[in-house]
Amino acid sequence: MGDVLALVEARLRTTLGEPDARAAVTFLGTDRIEVLRFPDGDLVRYATLGMSAAPMTDPTAALADPVKGPRAELVLSVRAGLADTDKVLRPLAVLAASPQVEGLIVAPGASLDVGGPLWPGAPFHSVLVAEGGGLVEDLELDDPMDPVRFLPLLPMTPNEAAWKRVKGAQELQERWLAQGTDLRDPLRAGVPLD
Repeated sequence: MGDVLALVEARLRTTLGEPDARAAVTFLGTDRIEVLRFPDGDLVRYATLGMSAAPMTDPTAALADPVKGPRAELVLSVRAGLADTDKVLRPLAVLAASPQVEGLIVAPGASLDVGGPLWPGAPFHSVLVAEGGGLVEDLELDDPMDPVRFLPLLPMTPNEAAWKRVKGAQELQERWLAQGTDLRDPLRAGVPLD
């Protein structure tokens, strides 16, 4: 486990630079989850560290495979200085712990809800999990382990999340693109939905 996390942290540092802050959260019955903050010009990026320590397991499986299965970490990018986004650390840790706590397999196209604002005053209560490999490349591990994927999180307003449940992730992403939505704006309004 420690070896995987050391490799993951090295990949994050190589790609995003040195973190200027980190916080750790431990939930009862789970391994520790850290959230690292990386400044990047007018952006700040938050990345989880700990979710990939063990593979995600299908909750219907009789036994959890300790080696094989999908592994991931979560990355959230927002514009710096516009909102108190550092308060997103605990919600991000909750999302990163969800495979251990709830037996979820977090994959692109999934919606993850935190049950409240992502940070104080945020119009977002959930995120859409996007395709990995863009900002931070997948980290290949020794066989038979699956690679670690670094999955971007796109904040969604409650209306966008409801629309996504009906229309699907692809439709919502196309709507954001057509409207020129700045998904990194921590204060953005929801995209018009008709």
